[in-house]
Amino acid sequence: MFAIFGKELRSLFLSPLAWSLLIAMQLVLAWIFLVQLEQFLQLQPKLAGLESAPGISTLVIAPLLDSAAMTLMLLVPLLTMGMFSRDSGSGTLDLLFSSPVSLTAIVMGKYFAVLTFLAITLVLIALMPLSLLLGTRPDMGSLAAALLALTLAGTAYAAVGIWISSMTKQPAVAAVLTYAVLLLLWIINLTDNEGTDSLLQQLSLSSHFQRMLSGLVTSSDIIYFLLLILIGLILCIHRLERLRIEG
Repeated sequence: MFAIFGKELRSLFLSPLAWSLLIAMQLVLAWIFLVQLEQFLQLQPKLAGLESAPGISTLVIAPLLDSAAMTLMLLVPLLTMGMFSRDSGSGTLDLLFSSPVSLTAIVMGKYFAVLTFLAITLVLIALMPLSLLLGTRPDMGSLAAALLALTLAGTAYAAVGIWISSMTKQPAVAAVLTYAVLLLLWIINLTDNEGTDSLLQQLSLSSHFQRMLSGLVTSSDIIYFLLLILIGLILCIHRLERLRIEG
C-alpha cells in the first residue's frame, strides 16, 4: 500500500494540473474571503447597535467555507479522474492485479494519496479564517465545526471520485460522472418540503454539511459522511475485483 501511496502522491505533486487547480482555487477563495470581509466591515457600524447581531463567523467564515465546499466539488473530480481510469486505459491495471498487493491496499494507497494533497488544500483554506484571529475573535467552536464539515465533505468527494474512476477508461468521463453524482447528492433535497427527517434530506449531502457549517455537529451528520466514504471505497474494491475476474 505504501508503495502505491508514494507513487500516486509523487504523481500528484509532479502534476501541473493539480498545482494549477490548487492555485486557481486559492485565488478564487481569497477573493471571496476579502469581499466578504469588506462587506462585514461596512456593515459592522450598523450591526453594533443590534441585539444578537450576526458576527464574523456567520457573515464571513460560513460563506467562505460554503464556497470552499462547492469549489472542492469541482477540484476533487479532476484529482481523482485518472486514479484507475488512467491505469485501465494504459493496461497497467493488469500489472497491479498481478502484484502481491491486495485490492484493498491498492484502493487505500490511491485514496490516501488524494487525501494527502487535499490536506494541503484544506490547511491553506483554514489559514484564511484563522487569520481573523489577528484582529477579532471569531467563534472557535463554530469554526472548528465548519472546518470539520469541509474536511468530511472533501474526503467523501474523494471516495466517490476514486470509485467512479474505476468505472471507466476515460479520465474526462470519470471527472464528469463524479461531478454529476456529487451535484446530485448536493441538490437532491431541493424539491423536498417534508422537513429535516425526510428521506431526501437524510440523503442530501448539503443538508448534513450546512447543519455542521452552522456550528451544530451531530452524530448522524458524521455517520452520513463516514458511510458515504465507506460505500465509495467498498464499491471501488468490488469493481476492481470484477475487473480482475473478467481480465
